[in-house]
Formats: sequence, structure tokens, C-alpha cells
Amino acid sequence: MAFLTRLRSLASAIWPWVRIPFWIGLGLFFGFVLPYTLVLNKRVQDRFNDLVFAVPTRVYARPLPLEAGAPMTPGALELELTFAGYGNDGHGQVAGTWAKDGSSYVISSRGYAGPDGGELPHRIRVTLGKNAVASVKDAASGKALDLAHLDPARIATVYGSQQEERRIVRLADVPPMLIAGLQAVEDRDFKHHIGIDFSAILRASFANLRAGHTVQGGSTLTQQLVRNLFLDRDQNITRKFNEALMSILIEAHYDKGRILEAYVNQVFLGQQGGQAVHGFAAASEFYFGRRMEDLRPQEMALLIGMVKGPSFYDPRRYPERALSRRNLVLEQFAGTGLLTPEQAKAAEATPLGIVSNGQLPHNRFPAFMQLVRAQITNDFDDATLSAGNLSIFTTLDPAAQLYAEQGIATAMGGLGKRGEAAQAAAVVTEAQTGSVLAIVGSKDPGDQGFNRAIDARRSIGSLIKPLVYLVALAQPERWNLGSPVEDTPISMRQPDGTQWTPKNDEGDVHGSVPMVDALVHSWNLATIHLGLEVGLPRIKSFLESFGLEDVNPSPSLLLGAQGIPPLQVAQLYQYIAADGHALPLVAVRGVVDADGKTVKRYEVKTGKGEYQLAVRQVTWAMQQVVRSGTAAAIGKTLPSLNAAGKTGTSNEMRDSWFAGFTGDHLAVFWMGRDDNKPSGLYGATGSLRAWQELFRKLPSKPLSAAPGEGLEMAWINPTDGKRTDPSCEGARQIPVVAGTLAQDSEGCFWQRVQNWFGGDDNKSPAPASTAPIRD
Repeated sequence: MAFLTRLRSLASAIWPWVRIPFWIGLGLFFGFVLPYTLVLNKRVQDRFNDLVFAVPTRVYARPLPLEAGAPMTPGALELELTFAGYGNDGHGQVAGTWAKDGSSYVISSRGYAGPDGGELPHRIRVTLGKNAVASVKDAASGKALDLAHLDPARIATVYGSQQEERRIVRLADVPPMLIAGLQAVEDRDFKHHIGIDFSAILRASFANLRAGHTVQGGSTLTQQLVRNLFLDRDQNITRKFNEALMSILIEAHYDKGRILEAYVNQVFLGQQGGQAVHGFAAASEFYFGRRMEDLRPQEMALLIGMVKGPSFYDPRRYPERALSRRNLVLEQFAGTGLLTPEQAKAAEATPLGIVSNGQLPHNRFPAFMQLVRAQITNDFDDATLSAGNLSIFTTLDPAAQLYAEQGIATAMGGLGKRGEAAQAAAVVTEAQTGSVLAIVGSKDPGDQGFNRAIDARRSIGSLIKPLVYLVALAQPERWNLGSPVEDTPISMRQPDGTQWTPKNDEGDVHGSVPMVDALVHSWNLATIHLGLEVGLPRIKSFLESFGLEDVNPSPSLLLGAQGIPPLQVAQLYQYIAADGHALPLVAVRGVVDADGKTVKRYEVKTGKGEYQLAVRQVTWAMQQVVRSGTAAAIGKTLPSLNAAGKTGTSNEMRDSWFAGFTGDHLAVFWMGRDDNKPSGLYGATGSLRAWQELFRKLPSKPLSAAPGEGLEMAWINPTDGKRTDPSCEGARQIPVVAGTLAQDSEGCFWQRVQNWFGGDDNKSPAPASTAPIRD
């Protein structure tokens, strides 16, 4: 009782002094602190309960197929590996690495899940022969593999309103050493504190006071998470109060595992332009080109060390700082027992191992991405794409894309002043499927502006000619490649009353010539006579069947006066390259959701081919264009490809074109000026050179030199297109549709009679020249 009495007396004595502060404090608590805390509490809970990180939609190239016999060179394989973020560490033991031993490559693939199922990670040995894969084997067992794929390279990212790069992971999937190392370095008492760690604050204060500057922080992982989720970086008392209070609230509502998982996915670890890298999983791919699950201790140490200052310790910009910081973290690993001292020393002796090509491509290939967007618009709107969590698998071939860009740059560089004012575009496809492998929309491939490959409608010149001849050859009872056509002057009155008087490029005429010679040497007059005989309406309908609009059925159409973008030119020539199969050009293979489930597949079903025999004759003739005609430069420099192609030059040399294909690839190049002024380039002096440069590097299967099924090689009299004896003067061996020519040979009787009397009026004139014309 005495004690209580003394206590009451003391309270009575003190109360007058504390009465006012008490009521003020109580009022502040109920009037401000409690409501403020409740508001913050609701904000924290709402944010955490709805914590669904926005994962950007990722766009991938095609997986690289590797099988024995597939065309491949060391340069192309190493380019593919580098572009996909694989590193040459000399061992090839860890996923995402490779090593070279002579002509063999040991590659540890990362695996992938795609619309076609994908593959698990595996270690393979790829041996190259002469411009082809000699063998593919399992590196461990030595067992031959029929086919293997490397995971596709990232080529673009479709973002929402915030350009944040993530790969969301569950805590159970994070390597234990990364979790333990993070806590050892950043927050050793994480499992025990309430969101703020007073002992850590005191330790940091003492260390900073002793050093005279900030050397240690006292923030917990929870406080760091709060800063990332809710607050800015301002150093003021209000922010620090909010940080501490919100950290306590988070710890009060959520368990340590939930907090740690949020931290692992949210922590800021770098920047590339306007793209922020959040989370250890995304940072692993960005810096090392590998999945987080495959990181080695020294790589985990670097990422953990970068938490302190991603910009200051950026390993690409400041490798010495990053190395010092990483090694300091490795020492802490050893100090806490995560590594033995020997393991830590060995890890410290390794290089940083940063890949040169960070895995954050926002839009490396804008021209190609325009086609990708156009092809998925009907199935995925912008909101769906921006919401993210999708993976778009495309048909892009990184080697074809990069070599096409380089081909244009090299060709342009050799043009001098003409190249300065000129622009360029290119489309590369897979010959047999119509898959678009590459698109270049500008001589500056990163240009986000006008896409000339898709949107520039330019006169195609002589590129129209193979299609004119194809329509004629679709009537084998009437025409074959040996049928005579008239290369003679022509003048026609146009609807406006003017006379149209076209000429050959060299201004000469050649009389009656075999159809194949007219195409090989790109003679305008012969093509016009043939086209008029075939019928302009028939040719117009054929072109419109490929989706061409506003086709002008005037005779100038026969010389390519029609304006067509390179992509549509590729569509036309795809029909020839695919052996008469009208295949739509496709840039997207499929779309996969976050769970690896295929949402949409884009498949092209090959139907029955049309006019295949005519297509095979045109292909053979286009091979002669490359051997001895206007594209003979290719035949001389790349003879093993047996390529088929056609040059094109529009009126007044405004446009330079070349379209050609091998057994694997079709490529269309265009060069010209945006202002439509003369470029000074023929097809053979501009675009053909870019095509050459592409196929100097791009591994590609040769086109068969055989005429194709359904055709037979026959000896033809070029004066009338009929079968003759091989011994007859001027006889030509040409592929014709089997069974369309009478088996009886007309022989050389009348030819010998004429020769006896010295007459040669009916002899077919020899081609004017076997030298390439500049078309």
C-alpha cells in the first residue's frame, strides 16, 4: 500500500508537467499517426496482394537446327552462338557456353519451350565439314543425334507503359547459395528482425563515423524492397520514416518467404537505354546469357555485389570496380561458410565472364518486327501484347539477317557517291516454306522510320519477265524454252495518243530468238512480243492471284512499270523458288504463354503445286541467267550454288533489283533513291552485288542443276522450237515438258541444202553477246 501511495504522489507531482505534451501526443496519435498508419497499411496490403509483376512480351528468333548435312560454316555458327548470348569459356560445361576444338564445337544448350514443344538442356558436340555439319553427337555418350536445336535468340521486347525487364521466378527455384549469399551480404539478421534492424543501424553508424564517410548501410532487405516498390531515392526524414513504418507493416502481414520472393524479382540490377533490369533472373540473362539456375558462385557474387550500386559496379562500363566488388562478396561467402577459403580463392581468380551482347534487345530489327506485328494483329491487340507474359517465336534467322545487313553495307560502300544518296531494302525467305528469315528496311538497319522492304512501291523493271515467260510456258503445247520469239522493233499508240516505242537496253535488235535467250539476256522487245501474244489480261490475272492490287494492264506492265514493294516481289518469286507452290510469307511460328502453353500456332499447309512444269522451266532458264546472262557475275564468284536469279532495272535507272534463290534461300534486294531520281545503278551493278555479299557468308544448299521431274532434255531447232538432231548446226539442248514434242526429229536436210547453196536466211541469229548485260 505504501508503494502505491508513493506512486500516486509522484504521478500527481509530475502530471502538471506532462499533461499538455501527453494530450498533444495522444491527439497526434489518434488524429494523424493512427490514420496515417492505416492508410499506409492499406497501400502496403493492396500492393502486395496484387503483386503481379509485369513481364514483357518477348520476341524470339527461330531455334537453330543442327543436323548432319545441313549447310554451316564456322563463321555462321559462331555468329549464331554469340547472338544468342552463348559465351566461349573454353570448356562448354555450363549451360549457355561453348568451346572449340579444331572443327568441333562442344555446346551446352540452355533448352527452351516453344510452339513446337522445345528441347531440354543438353550438351552436344557439333563437327563441321566443308561448309556443312558433318555430325551432331551427344557430348557425354558420343551417340549420334538426328537433330538438335539451340534455344532461340531474343530479338525484341514488347513493353507496357513501364520498360522493365523481368523473368519472374518462385523462391523455390532460386539457387540456395544465391539466397544465403544475399542475406550474408545485405541482411544477416533477415530471419529475425521486424523490418528494421536496430543493431545493423548502430553497426553501420559506427563504421561510417570511423571512416568519415558512408561505407556501410543499415537497411534491411525489407527496407530495400519498400524503396523499390513505393518510394523514391530522396534522403529526407519523411522518406526514412515512411520506409521504416512500411517495412514494419510488411513484416507484420507477410512471412519472410513472401518478402524474399518479392525482393528477388524486384531488385534493380541495371539499365540498358530506357530498359530497366529488375530481378536476379533477368540480370542473369542480361549479364551472363544464362538462366539464373545455372549461375556459378562467382556470378552470383557479382550480382549480389551489384545490389549496392548497379550503375557504379556495372561490369561492362567499370570491370575493375565490378571485379573488386565481386571478390569482396566472395570473401564474405567464405566468412559465412558458404564457400571454403580454397573455393573462394579459385572463384576470385576467374574473369567476370560477362557476355558482350546483353539479353535485352528492345527492337534490334525494326523492319522485321513491323511484319511480325502485322501478322499477329488479328489475334493479339496492343493491350494484350503490352500486358506481357507472352513469348512470340518468329522465323527470323540471325545469320541471314546480319549477313543481309552487311551485304548492303558492303555493296553500298563500293558505290562511292552513288551510294551516299541511295537507299536499300532486302527480304530473305526460306525457299521451300515461305518463312521470312530476314528483312532490311534501310541501309541503316536500326532505322525505326520508313520501312522500304514493306512500304516502298517501286517499279520492278525486268523482274517481271520470268513471270511473263512462266504464263507462256504454262501452255506447253504452244511454247517451250526453245520456241522462237521476235526481238524486233515495236511502236504502239497509247490511250493518251502518244507513241510508246520501247527499246532493248543496248538499243539493238536480234530478230527471231529462242525464248530462253530472250530471258537470259533480258531483251525487252522479245518480252513485249511474247507478252502481247500471251495476252495482257492473262498476265494481269496471274499477278493479281498473288494479292497485287491496281495492276495496270498496259503493255508497259511487260517491262515492270508496276510499283511493288520488295516483300511482295519476294512473294512472287517465292512461287518459283517453292516449285510452284503459292505459299504466304510467314514471320511468326507461334505464341506461348507464361506457363509454356501454346496459345497460337501459325502453320502453312502446302497444297498441290500449280504450273510446276512451267515453273521448273523458268527456274532452269534463270539458272542460265546466272551462268551466262545478266547475272553472270554470280556464276563466276559462286558457281557451286547453281543459283537461279534475275536482275531488274526500272526506267531511267531509278531502281536496281536482284531476286535470286538457291536450294535453301530466296533473297530479293532493292536499291534506289527515296526521291525517285535516277540512282545510276543497274540491277547488275547495285542489288546483285549485295546478293553476292550475302551468299558469300550465308551457308546455303545448292539448287539442283537437273531440270526437274516431268521435264526431259531435248535437242531443239531454235528457229522453230521443234526437236532436231544434236548434230544439226545451232541445235540447243533445252528442257521441255516430257511428251510434248514429237519424237521424230526433223533432221538437218534443208539446213544442208541451204548450206550447199550458200543460203543462211533462215538461220537463227547467234546471241549478240555472251557478256552480261547491265540490266
